Amino acid sequence: MIGELALAGLKALEDYVATHVLTCLVPAFLLAGGIVAFVRREMILEHLGEQASKWKSFPLAAGASFFVAACSCTVIPVASGLYYGGAGIGAAFIVLWVAPATNVLALVYTGSVLGAAMVVSRIAAALLVALAVGAVMSAAFRQEASQPGAAAAQSAGGPVIARERMVLLGLVLVSLLAPNYVVRTGAYLYKVLVWAALMAVVAVYALRTTPRAEIGAWLRETWWFVRIIFPLLLAGVFVVGVIGRLLPAEWIRVWLGGGSLRASFLATLIGAVSYFATMTEAPFVDTLMKLGMGPGPALALLLTGPGLSLPNWLAIARVFGMRKAAVYVGTILVLGTVVGWFFGNFVLTR
Repeated sequence: MIGELALAGLKALEDYVATHVLTCLVPAFLLAGGIVAFVRREMILEHLGEQASKWKSFPLAAGASFFVAACSCTVIPVASGLYYGGAGIGAAFIVLWVAPATNVLALVYTGSVLGAAMVVSRIAAALLVALAVGAVMSAAFRQEASQPGAAAAQSAGGPVIARERMVLLGLVLVSLLAPNYVVRTGAYLYKVLVWAALMAVVAVYALRTTPRAEIGAWLRETWWFVRIIFPLLLAGVFVVGVIGRLLPAEWIRVWLGGGSLRASFLATLIGAVSYFATMTEAPFVDTLMKLGMGPGPALALLLTGPGLSLPNWLAIARVFGMRKAAVYVGTILVLGTVVGWFFGNFVLTR
């Protein structure tokens, strides 16, 4: 039995490393390091900092996140890069939630599998949860907010980022998004080829336009995120593989039917622990719905499946601290349960 569990964990780890490290995590870490190294802290503080209007910073963070097709692990370097670059805790955690829970790519695929009603519900529920998460995190950790550059952000002139660095980070962002947007079907090798071509462009452009000292600073910031986050992601993926081997499929079918709070909570809990790469949640939920899963629990799983995961918990705790991770995960568990129950009983009624 122990051998089977170990093999299940290793299999999950093998799949994760084979399909996510190059095309997802490498550009995500580079993007995070670039945000810290190149973007002027004063401008992040002005638009996304704690002193910025929540009516501006929260919608900006949520709206931008719709276009980042990232899984719950890939988005951590991006969100933490914003946070350590000066963004407020609420805005950073909105990015952490929205990008994996309801990005454009996942929404398009969800519509093709589960229909328009589920897509509209997923968007509405994700935005409601995002605003609530931003408000809770900002309120809970207001005493930790420090704004050393807030005054300078209002008076300092100059661009947010040098033009050449903005193009460089744009190319890195394209290398993160393009493999998923361009290659929808076929072997994973095609995604790798797209990624490799774009990374070659990134390297050439960086060497031609960026001083070696700035490249060094960028790579040092990137390495900080790698050494803090990556080992915990690997450990978490292994544990998820073991849990998946232990969890009986029959139990899922029996306990996730209907639209009760219990069913929504269990769906939320399963989604919050399991690991789903972006877009893989839709066919999984479709299969469970055909076996009798209710639409409310299905929505809860659609949100928390890609939005959270056990590796995500561990990495958030390491990067942001245990208290922030506990508040964030607890908030998502409560909100996922409530929105699943509400939409299942009052919106997605059959």
